[in-house]
Amino acid sequence: MKKVLYPVTSLLTGFFVLSLAAALPRAATAGGMKTYRNSARAAASRHKHHGFKAHSQILIRPLDTVNFSDGINYDTTLKFSTGIGSGAFHYPGDDRNTVYTISDRGVNVKCDDDVDIIGADICADGKIFPIANYSPSIFKLQRHGHHGWKITEVIRLKDATGKQISGLPNPLTSMTTETAYDKQGNTIGLDANGLDTEALLRLSDGTFWVSEEYAPSLVHVSAAGEVLERLVPVGVAGELNGANYPVVGVLPAILSKRKLNRGIESIAVSPDERYIYFIMQSPLANPNKKTYKKSRNVRLFKMDRQNEEIIGEYVYVIDTPETFLADSTSKQSKVKVSEMVAYGNDKLIVLERINKTTKLYRINLDGATNILYSEWDDTVTSPSLEQVTDLASVAIAPIAKEIALDSAVDLPPDALPSKVEGVAILDKHELFLINDNDFGIEGANTRLVDLKIGRRFFK
Repeated sequence: MKKVLYPVTSLLTGFFVLSLAAALPRAATAGGMKTYRNSARAAASRHKHHGFKAHSQILIRPLDTVNFSDGINYDTTLKFSTGIGSGAFHYPGDDRNTVYTISDRGVNVKCDDDVDIIGADICADGKIFPIANYSPSIFKLQRHGHHGWKITEVIRLKDATGKQISGLPNPLTSMTTETAYDKQGNTIGLDANGLDTEALLRLSDGTFWVSEEYAPSLVHVSAAGEVLERLVPVGVAGELNGANYPVVGVLPAILSKRKLNRGIESIAVSPDERYIYFIMQSPLANPNKKTYKKSRNVRLFKMDRQNEEIIGEYVYVIDTPETFLADSTSKQSKVKVSEMVAYGNDKLIVLERINKTTKLYRINLDGATNILYSEWDDTVTSPSLEQVTDLASVAIAPIAKEIALDSAVDLPPDALPSKVEGVAILDKHELFLINDNDFGIEGANTRLVDLKIGRRFFK
């Protein structure tokens, strides 16, 4: 078997929305889904967020060509493109034509998918890292008129010795980790330095804060890419003794209950830079994986940046899967939080998605119950926070949220790419959105979207 995957040619597309009537969701097959879709159509006429205008651009940055072959039974060549869209941020001090984005850990293929992707079963459980020396990176993008966005700087993450950091899994014992394999199916050693980066923000001093999924952790990074400090859950620092940078146990220990690959997905900073906010991608597997699959309660945290002290923990309730109209699934675990950006103190935009549907919610922490250091941070509490289905019954007020954009209702089909993971506020009239293309493993491209928004978007 021989298979070659090639990237497609770059292109620009434009989408305009003059009224929501032109952007109704497609028909449903299941009765329950159809009922929701009909109610969504009725609600669409009441939305005040019409007037969106989207301009889309494909950006391809070739990464490497990898041949998977044993010389006899299979021979597959894949061309990978760099994934730059795991998160996005616009620093307010920059002009509106500058954004920063970030990659995740690099090309990885689930062992369960190896036959479909590379044509052979070369591992049983874990991930294949065909480009094991890939270093998670920050990208500076600038927009140049009709030429669109271009990458103008790449900042590769490094340890204290200047060596580039890998995206390989950590040697964790207090929580689940995964086995890494090379392109031949040989085991690769775990790496205490490894980071699975997911989101970023930039401060006025030029440094970055990055969220990552493995530990899970918050990582302070210099302007040149050096890891200055990694904040992990209490009790985890000792498991990363081999790291060539400082590791400190600051985050609540309960975060060690994160589901594998569902760590700290999003990070934001208040306009005055006093506070950092971060949110998990999904509910914790607390007490077990079965709970994670059914729960809707996601934990959002607030940290005093100067003192690196967690001062707030709140419950964000994600939507049910049938409300993501361009997707078709009944699995609650498919709903994810993929980005968060602050537009005021304790005021944030949160991105929820499945795959084809992107929702942006306005939230305000005012009025939400701060559960930090309460019984809900104790693993022996039963039922756990993630098992609670009626928060009012346990005297918890969740974060109030209000829809700002539902791509399946407010935009034409394909106005946004699948798997949007980055959102940046360019100014009060325009957002920047970007997708995670998974390094082109299945042929997806990176799409950058300039989205004009109405004056009521931030209210």
